[in-house]
Amino acid sequence: MNFRTATDNDIPQLQQLGLNAYGQFETVLTEENWEKLNSILLSEKTYPDLLSKSLCFVCEEHEKIVGMAFLIPNGNPTDIFKEDWSYVRMVGVHTEYAGKGIGKKLMQLCVDHARQTGEKFIALHTSEFMSAARHIYEAMGFKQIKELEIRLGKMYWLYVKEL
Repeated sequence: MNFRTATDNDIPQLQQLGLNAYGQFETVLTEENWEKLNSILLSEKTYPDLLSKSLCFVCEEHEKIVGMAFLIPNGNPTDIFKEDWSYVRMVGVHTEYAGKGIGKKLMQLCVDHARQTGEKFIALHTSEFMSAARHIYEAMGFKQIKELEIRLGKMYWLYVKEL
């Protein structure tokens, strides 16, 4: 397996990976909330917008992208993330590759790059239905700092790691 940064040429594969990786949650969401998430995954804007402001690390095998994680630098605040935080979005691993350490390696690449570029904090948010991801984040030293408002009908938490 090869780890590298993504380019605009990877957008179709990133979208397909997103549909696969997040598609596993269709059964834990209501139909209405799945439609909300699925519309984000299918949007023509999602991945170009993320790539325009982030560094995306991918894992590929035989030129097929099987894992992704987007690191957004500080200066891109949202309703969740502070101005001076970098943060990770859309960590996803193809379901056929789950449990092989790809998610952990992608997260480590994000943390390492954030450190190398002088970031002070790296944050992320995750949900009750993403227990495997939460385990990785906590094992890497991310601390849950607050419960967020309900999203997609589920509990979400904000995690931060000081670098």
